[in-house]
Amino acid sequence: MDQSVAIQETLAEEEYCIIAVQGVLCEGDSRQSRLLGLVRYRPEGGGQEHALFLYTHRRMAITGDDVSLDQIVPISRDFTLEEVSPEGELYILGSDVTVQLDTAELSLVFHLPFGSHTRMFLQEVSRAHPGLDPATPDPEFLWLSRYRCARREPEPPATRVWNSAPGTWPGSARIGGGRVHSPRQSLPWRENWCVCIGAAWLSCKSSAALRDWAVHRPGVQKSLVHPGTGGHDEVTGSSSFDDSKPNGKGLLVDQSSRGQDKPENLLPRQNKSKSEITDMVRSSTITVSDKAHILSVQKFGLRDTIVKSQLMQKEEDYTYIQSFRFFVGTYNVNGQSPKECLRPWLSDGIQAPDVYCVGFQELDLSKEAFFFHDTPKEEEWFKAVSDSLHPDAKYAKVKLIRLVGIMLLLYVKQEHAAHISEVEAETVGTGIMGRMGNKGGVAIRFQFHNTSICVVNSHLAAHTEEYERRNQDYKDICSRMQFCQLDPSLPPLTISKHDVILWLGDLNYRIEELDVEKVKKLIEEKAFQTLYAYDQLRAQVAAKAVFEGFEEGELTFQPTYKYDTGSNDWDTSEKCRAPAWCDRVLWKGKNITQLSYQSHMALKTSDHKPVSSVFDIGVRVVNEELYRKTLEEIVRSLDKLENASIPSVSLSKRETLMQLHTEDDGSQLEKSMEIPKELWMMVDYLYRNAVQQEDLFQQPGLRWEFEHIRDCLDTGTIDTLSASNHSVAEALLLFLESLPEPVICYSAYRTCLECSGNLTASKQVITTLPACHRNVFTYLMAFLQELLKNSTKNHLDDNILASIFGSLLLRNPAGDQKLEMAEKKKAQEFIHQFLCNSP
Repeated sequence: MDQSVAIQETLAEEEYCIIAVQGVLCEGDSRQSRLLGLVRYRPEGGGQEHALFLYTHRRMAITGDDVSLDQIVPISRDFTLEEVSPEGELYILGSDVTVQLDTAELSLVFHLPFGSHTRMFLQEVSRAHPGLDPATPDPEFLWLSRYRCARREPEPPATRVWNSAPGTWPGSARIGGGRVHSPRQSLPWRENWCVCIGAAWLSCKSSAALRDWAVHRPGVQKSLVHPGTGGHDEVTGSSSFDDSKPNGKGLLVDQSSRGQDKPENLLPRQNKSKSEITDMVRSSTITVSDKAHILSVQKFGLRDTIVKSQLMQKEEDYTYIQSFRFFVGTYNVNGQSPKECLRPWLSDGIQAPDVYCVGFQELDLSKEAFFFHDTPKEEEWFKAVSDSLHPDAKYAKVKLIRLVGIMLLLYVKQEHAAHISEVEAETVGTGIMGRMGNKGGVAIRFQFHNTSICVVNSHLAAHTEEYERRNQDYKDICSRMQFCQLDPSLPPLTISKHDVILWLGDLNYRIEELDVEKVKKLIEEKAFQTLYAYDQLRAQVAAKAVFEGFEEGELTFQPTYKYDTGSNDWDTSEKCRAPAWCDRVLWKGKNITQLSYQSHMALKTSDHKPVSSVFDIGVRVVNEELYRKTLEEIVRSLDKLENASIPSVSLSKRETLMQLHTEDDGSQLEKSMEIPKELWMMVDYLYRNAVQQEDLFQQPGLRWEFEHIRDCLDTGTIDTLSASNHSVAEALLLFLESLPEPVICYSAYRTCLECSGNLTASKQVITTLPACHRNVFTYLMAFLQELLKNSTKNHLDDNILASIFGSLLLRNPAGDQKLEMAEKKKAQEFIHQFLCNSP
């Protein structure tokens, strides 16, 4: 929900809330929820000023009545917002963000949720900074005076409340950093003062502070360290990575490159207090080098796509299978707080696992937890789990994700932390109206060495007769659970797109066709296999209604529901519910061996019993020497192929007259235009054979088919073309990328970016192109629109196509391979408007 609407209702008419983000203010051991809003004001004399408005709230902010203004921080010259982490901690790539806000008089630390919205918020704050140009007038912030209490003299310091700071008086909204410095008046350590927000750096001396990434083998990447960064991730115990240490951005850094003897690199920071529930990962702005991201790709690069594809196909040549032990546990705690040690469930009688996946359901059954954001039960159960992990190992928390009462925790042994990457977490509510979070699922996906893993914790619909609703909940979670990829041009990942899937939770499937007494009698006789024949989940899996392709171990323990709380006695309430195996663990993937599957009767806090399963899972680990050898072979063969195979073509040569036949409202349209014959042959082939092809333009083709496609293009023998749809699609993209002058001429590049979002102006730009370029653009847009008409079958959407073709049809004249994200988005937006409208 866009909570900036609620903030806007509290502002004056000339003030505008650009963006808002939910965060947690960290003050010592205190954790308080805050809503942060970036507010813009335009003075009458021109220009604009910005401030951060911080609000308290008891529930999700929908209207202005839901929030209360707590403090205001003007974004002045001395304002910095920097991504940080507590010192002495370890870093893994992929989770929530900790930022420190500093002014001359104020220092605050916030936890912000990991994801694209937080990145957008930080980017907007970066743009809002007044800059370092002495010629630019200092912001005056006179408009903020309306938020001060009308008092002439400050109160004595003793009357300040705990969060007061200079320039803040009790009873009024605090205005932090009210004193504005010019660069010449700034403190000595700010001589090289810089604003650092996410990946955005502004330096008062030069632009050389921009990142210089160096990509290495899979799973390891190193970077230069920037002033003011440092810190590690939260771990249980101490850590050591020899001479490589985290650089505060999720990467291991070679200490020899820190330049620590240089004064300009010494930007002191205050030590931050640790939060017990701080996630390990602070940033996702970097690309990890692994089987899915071998190269750092800033735009759609077909050479990189080919290299990645080849590396994936040859993965067995440079990897080996290594077994790691996974503990998977699920516990419906019935809204209770921890009352007993969890070690009988989590660590007794087993070897120390390499990975812990621990899920809870019904963490908090109160109305406050359902309608509001926070619940104290989250931290209570997190601490209970952390205290009960295996004592023979030290663990690092990778991620915590919660949806109302459904919570999932992921830990890894400390020594494996460097091999965890691409961590993403998402939630799907399937409760009331198919959205509310009282039922649904949460999931964490990550890359462990070269294997992708997805862990899902779900709580499905209740009641014996509602098995079809449970089936639907499962299908909704599968279809709606999508994880963003590091490369924004790639489509989201679904649960099924992972090498290993671990699914746990209160699935709520019951035992049917037997009365309560018969069920209890079979349990007493330990006739679990007889009882299992009446299990709803078994029946639904057999009917392929749910969990197709998943496996579950043999049920050798008695049903885990329902007991009288505090005992091992079956339900004696008025409803007297029949026992059932509600709590389950299933898996899908290769090289997975289940070592145990059991319930834990010793725990009596809830009306459910916790369940655990221990697995040995084979994970692909990279052999560095073989990887380098394989990569070199691929690059050499690709160089040879490019030199021999890519034809030299130009759009300035009008080669043939072709027609595109499309169907629109039942009538056939024919548009004659002069275009290169190679282009027409490929588009015509795809139009006839691939308009319903799933993952078109997203899945690489077959290398050995390219030579055949080239020969057919050279000879014009389209009838003899026999290749996979994906190979022809990639050949089309290669053709467009190889053009010396792109479809939209270099001379029109900047004008197109300026017109993005204005369809009328954009159409006018296209009319100014040479006839052949204009024809090709119109022809391609018509073809892509035909593909979108079949999106239900090919699963393409306008955003995917705009991302792919935006970087091919619109190319930077300077040939800059590292486009700014804003420039890349404008190119995509320019193409997007033509996909949604007639050219």
